[in-house]
Parts: sequence; C-alpha cells; structure tokens
Amino acid sequence: MSQQLTPVADNRLRPRQAIKLLLKAMGALIAILSLALLAPFVLAAVNGEKDQWTYLTLSLLGLVGGLGLFSLDSGQAKLRARQVFLLTTLCWVSSSLYVTLPFIFAQPHLDFTNAWFEAMSAITTTGATVVTGLDDLPQSVLLWRGMLQWLGGIGIIVMAMAILPFLQVGGMRLFQAESSDMSGKFLPRSSLMVMAIGKVYLLLTVIVISLYLLGGMKAFDAVVHGMTTIGTAGFSNYDASFGHFSDSAFLIIVGTLFMVAGALPFVLYIRALKGDTEPLRHDTQVRSFLVFLVLVIAVITLVQVVKGRDVGDALLHTAFNVVSIVTTTGYATEDYGQWGSWSLMIFFYLMFVGGCTGSTAGGMKIFRFQLSQLLLRRQFSQLIHPNLVQVQTYHGRRVNDSLLGSMVAFSFTYFLLVAAIALGLALFDLDFLTAISSAVSAVSNVGPALGDIVGPSGNFSSLPDGAKFLLIFAMLAGRLEIMTVLILFHRHYWRH
Repeated sequence: MSQQLTPVADNRLRPRQAIKLLLKAMGALIAILSLALLAPFVLAAVNGEKDQWTYLTLSLLGLVGGLGLFSLDSGQAKLRARQVFLLTTLCWVSSSLYVTLPFIFAQPHLDFTNAWFEAMSAITTTGATVVTGLDDLPQSVLLWRGMLQWLGGIGIIVMAMAILPFLQVGGMRLFQAESSDMSGKFLPRSSLMVMAIGKVYLLLTVIVISLYLLGGMKAFDAVVHGMTTIGTAGFSNYDASFGHFSDSAFLIIVGTLFMVAGALPFVLYIRALKGDTEPLRHDTQVRSFLVFLVLVIAVITLVQVVKGRDVGDALLHTAFNVVSIVTTTGYATEDYGQWGSWSLMIFFYLMFVGGCTGSTAGGMKIFRFQLSQLLLRRQFSQLIHPNLVQVQTYHGRRVNDSLLGSMVAFSFTYFLLVAAIALGLALFDLDFLTAISSAVSAVSNVGPALGDIVGPSGNFSSLPDGAKFLLIFAMLAGRLEIMTVLILFHRHYWRH
C-alpha cells in the first residue's frame, strides 16, 4: 500500500510535502548566509566595534534556524516544474529578510522598511541605497553590504543550485528561472556548471581586487569594490561612490573594464578557460553589446568635447558612467545629471538596456533588442512580400515563433511593470522624473535613478515608506526576470 503512495511518476506533490521542500531550501540558504555573517563579525572583533556580538548572535540564530528547516523530512517527493518559480521567489524573499537583521540590530540601526530596502537592493545587485554617511560607518557593515552584492551577483545562485540536488530539483531549471540564460548547457551535469561558474566568478573577483590594490586602493576598499564591481552591483564605501577615486585614471579604467567583464555571459568564460576562445570573441550578443557601448560612449564624449570639456577627461568619465548604467552596476564618478538636459534623456534610455544574458547584469538584456530587430525585419519583409517564407536565425540558430513570442511577452510585461510602479510612486507625490526613473532603475536593477533626489548625488532615504515597498517589489521582480514573480499572481498557477 505504501509503495503505491510514494512514487512521484505522476508528478503529484501533496501540499505538506511541497511546504517542507520549500522550507528546506530556504533553511539551507539562510544557514549559508549565517556563515557569511561570520566575516563582518571577525572584522568587527578585530576593529573592536561594539556590534561584533550582534553579528555573532544573528549568525548563530540563522545557523540553528536554517539547519532546523533543512532537516525537515520531505520523503522522496520532487517539486514540479512550475513550483520552481515559487521556490525561487521564496528563497530570495526569505534571504532578503534574514540579511535585513544586521542593518536593524547593528549600525546603521535602520528601521525595518529602510533595512529591507537596503538588503533587497544588495542581494538583487541593484545598488540603490538609503544609507547616508557611508564614509563614517564601521567597516563591518560596509563589508556586509559588499558581500551581499557579491553573493547576489552569482554566488547566491550557485549556492541555491548546490543544495537543490538534495531536494531532487534540477539545478539548471532554477538557473533558467532566474537568469533566462540562452548560452546552452554544454557541461554534462548542472553541478559541474555550478562549480565552473563559481570558479570563474571568484577568479574575476580576485583579479579586479589585485588591480585595485595595484592602483593604490586601500586593501579594504579594494575587497569591497572588487566584489561589487564583478557583481555589477554598485555599492561603494563612500557617499561619493566611485567618485572618491576620481583622481586615479587607472582605477576608473579598471572599474570600467571589469564592469563590462561582469556583464558578459559567464559560460563563455568557461569555454575560454577550456581553450575555446572563439565564442567569447565572436558571440553575436557580445559583439553587439560592445559595439553599442563604443557608439554611445563616442557620441556622449563628442557632445561634451563640443561643449568645451577636455577630450581625455570627457572620455574617461563618460566611458565609466555609461558602462556603469548599461551594465546596471550603478557606480558614478560624477553627477552626470549635471552634464545637461540631453544627458538625462540619454542616461534614461540607457537604464533600459542591460548587459548580456547569463551575466550578473540586469535590465532588458541586449539579446532581446536583437530579437526585436529580427521580428521587426520580418514584419517589414512580410508587408512588402506577403507570400515570402523567411527563416529567422540568431547566432547560427533558428529562432522559432515561441521564442519571439516569449520575448514580446516579456518586453510588454517589463514596460507594463515599469509604468505601474511609476504610477504607484506618483501617488506618493513624487515628481515625474523621480517616479519614472526610480521605477526603471528598480526593475532594471540599475541603482541610482535621475534627478536631485534619487540621482547619482542623492539616495532613496527621503522617499515615503510606501514608495520603498513598491521599489522592493520592483527590485525583486526585475532580478528574477519579472515572469518568475508575476506568475505567482495568476489564478491558474494555484490550481492543481
């Protein structure tokens, strides 16, 4: 009798088993994050900070609670494919709530709303902040902010995929739910993909930290900025952001190059390390992304030179800030909102773009613009030649109608969500520029928005609590490719 109840070949899962599986996954992530809290504890202890025991206490509580949830017995059950969307969302929400606690009980002692905003911004690699006086904060909290962004870049995905085999859930399915990677699964097992991505991520982090040290950064600054550069995240240790290092062209150049590195598909790095460099050099998405950056940087630099700025200075800061926005990092070397009204419009457009799929960058992703171009070209061809049968290809692969349809659906949902969030922000009496740019920044995980309040020289601390909760939801939805979150609000999702 029992043998007839336990098989899952029919893909059924009792509600109690599903809940236990979800709790196990969330518990494992919280346990891992609790171990990460030991790093700021050690630093606080070394520096003699008064909050050192707060970090240790929260770490122990998280470890005990997380392991307790992970030890739940869920039998031999497996999650169904559609339940992975719920798993992904709940893992991110529970993780963000746990990492909120240090911001409340240790410096800067934020209230819950601000603390959750800061935590969600960190792990979604958005980079929007409500904290002021960063220059005077203890190193422990600055390290924690940087670590969260580093983990949020790819580390937290790797951790989630590493524990999913214990839950009998396909790790690659979660990776697709989170990142919509199109690069293909060329390693024999998803666990090998996890290890390879983690090694590449760590290697790039070590390289950029070393270069920051070589350029004169203090060791602590190099570590934090190294983590938030590769994670295309953008948290800095200073209120002036990367502008604190504006007197060093070397550091600005290094930051620019490695923000680009973080926005390229990581699977192509894996192939390059295996000796196959051709995909990294000739990938259609990568080439379009780099050409786009060069063209935008050239145009903005030219405009600044015409206005009387030195060529070298204009090129240096334009390249950094354009790359920072397009890769959704959110660093700034200066307030580009002061470059003129034309710059506000250009940078507003750039907030929609994003990096390559399969990278740590957010935004629309460059491949969606390429697919849109294919779709537009096909529509024009059919208008001119109604009977023409044309096969669309992308990077040598046939593009079927289902892929184009999903791209159109995502794009429509993306702009609809931005419009809805902007309208919601306007209800809190925010001006048009603040509302619309904050909505785009949150959904695209860019970080700073535009204007005097939330622009590169401001932050989100003065926004009403209701507006911050809207942005928290927008950051989560944007990081999880929107559909992963919004599908949970569809009534048919919850039907058996």
